[in-house]
Amino acid sequence: MPDHTYRILMNGVTGRMGYHQHLLRSVLAIRDEGGIALDDGSRIQVEPVLVGRNADKLARIADQHGIADFSTDLDRLLAEDDAQIYFDTQVTGERKKAILKAIAAGKHIYTEKPVASSVAEGVELVQAAEARGIVNGVVHDKIFLPGLRKLKRLVDADFFGRILSVRGEFGYWVFEGDVLPAQRPSWNYRAEDGGGVVLDMFCHWNYVLENLFGPVRSVIAKAVTHIPERWDENGRRYDATADDAAYAIFELEGGVIAQVNSSWAVRVERKELVEFQVDGTHGSAVAGLFGCRVQPRVRTPRPTWNPDEPTTEDFRAQWDEVPDNAAFGNGFRTQWEQFLLDVHHGRPHRYDFAAGVRGLRLADAGLTSSAEGRRVELPAGGTA
Repeated sequence: MPDHTYRILMNGVTGRMGYHQHLLRSVLAIRDEGGIALDDGSRIQVEPVLVGRNADKLARIADQHGIADFSTDLDRLLAEDDAQIYFDTQVTGERKKAILKAIAAGKHIYTEKPVASSVAEGVELVQAAEARGIVNGVVHDKIFLPGLRKLKRLVDADFFGRILSVRGEFGYWVFEGDVLPAQRPSWNYRAEDGGGVVLDMFCHWNYVLENLFGPVRSVIAKAVTHIPERWDENGRRYDATADDAAYAIFELEGGVIAQVNSSWAVRVERKELVEFQVDGTHGSAVAGLFGCRVQPRVRTPRPTWNPDEPTTEDFRAQWDEVPDNAAFGNGFRTQWEQFLLDVHHGRPHRYDFAAGVRGLRLADAGLTSSAEGRRVELPAGGTA
């Protein structure tokens, strides 16, 4: 059977995430390893076309990785190129207008999150995609991580019994940029450019909680800017106008309570940069990017509170590591493969624009809660 080649317009892959995770470890990895096998014996092949603002950077990447086509003219590519798919990993503020152009050109759309800068913009994208009848998807990389896939396996096996609570800790120290260069781009810390940990991370937490434990029904949050001044990529000082930390309580459908701290101003004393502890009546688990440890009810110790004597128990040694039992590939690539299969078969992608809007709605509710000092409820289902 003949193979099926899909040209992909990839906009913004000169950036850190777009280059490493989406271009190198996903699309080029699929290309270089022979594509995606189909049941009829044929394969899906991919052919990236690079799009961006810096022609020199695009040329270097294209030459280094054997990519034939690149351009700084998105409008021309959308009008003339026979690419079937448009991928967007630009800064958030540039995303909506580019995606709308790609939808109008009839391209299937895959995009980084947040899907847009606001709920209203996200809903506009949902409606445009539905009217055009194109397959659309939003990156949900965290649920494809090995640690969270193990955690999902435990949930599906009813390991926890009745789930009571989820505790999430995410973050690390992002250098201010004066003594050492920052690990994140400076726009992340300017609200006017679409920055902020709430807009960035609450979109992640929404789909993680939604897909593992249930939809979020309310939020109480406090967003803060701990580091008020930073230095950009050129060593220039600037005011940090976006939040760099957020502390939130999410109430999920069914009564599960999730507490999640997100911070770019915290030093790490965990095994991994993100960890979720899930406690249930029959057992508990702690999952990170790769690992997952469990403590079932029958192995739960009986600690005794005694402030007069040092603790002698090694609490972390009382947990058991969940084995891999399977080969876990790169999470970004795994979803790319699912999206390409959905495009090929003409079926909806599960993690679509509507899912992205639910993430935006949670971020909006979190910021409202923080600004007004109150609990904010979220609508049940959909994007309305």
